Amino acid sequence: MNKILLIIQREYLSRVKKKSFILMTLLTPIIIAAFYGMIIYFSIEGVKGTHSKVAVVNDNKALTEQISSNKNVSYTYVDQSLEALKASFKKSDYDYILYIPAFELSKPTGIQLLGSKQAGLSLNGRISGDVENMIRNQKLKASGIAQADLDGLETNVDIDNKKISESGKEEDSSAGASTIIGSIAGIMMFMFIMLYGIQVMRGVIEEKTSRIIEIMISSVKPFELMMGKIIGIALVGLTQFILWIVLTASISTVAVTAFVGKDKLKESSAVVMKAKDGTTISPAATSGMDSPVLAMQKSLSSLPLTKIITVFIFFFIGGYLFYSALYAAIGSAVDSETETQQFMMPVMMPLLLGYALSLSVVANDPYGPIAFWLSMIPFTSPIAMVVRLPYGVPDWQLALSMIILVVGFIGTVWLASRIYRVGILMYGKKTSLKEMVKWFSYKN
Repeated sequence: MNKILLIIQREYLSRVKKKSFILMTLLTPIIIAAFYGMIIYFSIEGVKGTHSKVAVVNDNKALTEQISSNKNVSYTYVDQSLEALKASFKKSDYDYILYIPAFELSKPTGIQLLGSKQAGLSLNGRISGDVENMIRNQKLKASGIAQADLDGLETNVDIDNKKISESGKEEDSSAGASTIIGSIAGIMMFMFIMLYGIQVMRGVIEEKTSRIIEIMISSVKPFELMMGKIIGIALVGLTQFILWIVLTASISTVAVTAFVGKDKLKESSAVVMKAKDGTTISPAATSGMDSPVLAMQKSLSSLPLTKIITVFIFFFIGGYLFYSALYAAIGSAVDSETETQQFMMPVMMPLLLGYALSLSVVANDPYGPIAFWLSMIPFTSPIAMVVRLPYGVPDWQLALSMIILVVGFIGTVWLASRIYRVGILMYGKKTSLKEMVKWFSYKN
């Protein structure tokens, strides 16, 4: 046991003292905080300079209703033919031409948006929506509905998501926040397992090719060496993750205050505190530029962040140990990193599959059978479970997934150690999968 601790200490200190480790640990939270602050800033202030001027050529005599301008698009009806307007378009101050040909109101076809530059997807969709509203209003007026009644038809609905707990109480929830947190957790889990798992493999290859492994094997058993390396690098990853959480939280607070403004942040925070106390939030309190901050804070406050971080750490350690044992076995079986390609694919495919399905199927249906089984199988559970967790996972499923992951890790370490003990001393020969299978039957 003392020998394993010495190896863990060596692997840990040799990595955390590197300038690259310190630099990335400090820079990553700053980059994340900068993006976080910019997202909040643009969500509050809006992207400026996106106003478009559209000239409307209406050749449809049945359409007497006109398209209403808004803060993003100004519509100007011109008394010119399309061809004449196109000829003088470059000299005009219009950005686009909206051409409405003659058609039946029940079958609107042939509408065109012309311009010297391609309209973006957002602008195209916005103009399409404005035209649809105009045609709908025309139809409603033709049916005899008064303008006052027509204006009263528009209703904005804001639905609050609630979950009913086992005790029957209502709990706040947010589909948007759950999706964002789950996706971020899944991406981070995938990156961490890949990053630190490959570090284990490279470390084994370096020690093997430098022949230093022959000296180390004379003092420690191969299993002790493998476990010391795996656990040591795991502690490096855990240290970096915890520092990222602390630094990101601290720097994000400063970044948000700098982008948004201290006074505005206090106002929105005060509203959130009122909401937690059970008082009613007036529309005025949530209107304007405070509402995005309020919505974000309220969404995050509805999630069990402490539980999410704790479970994330467990599944990071479990998933890392599960995969790093396989990476260590691969590193022991080859003489250079170029030879790892044939063995990497079988190991990476389950991880990539879990990553792809978790961010698509699991995020859309976190309680379905596919999500359940992905969060139980050790090859995919580290990613699938952290993606599911913000939506709410029954405790028995969480406990079962943890137990299966621990059992899977123990089994994987045993299999990897059978390969590691033989492969670590094999030189000058390309190893095949068939030969690696034979190593299982070798006696100590």
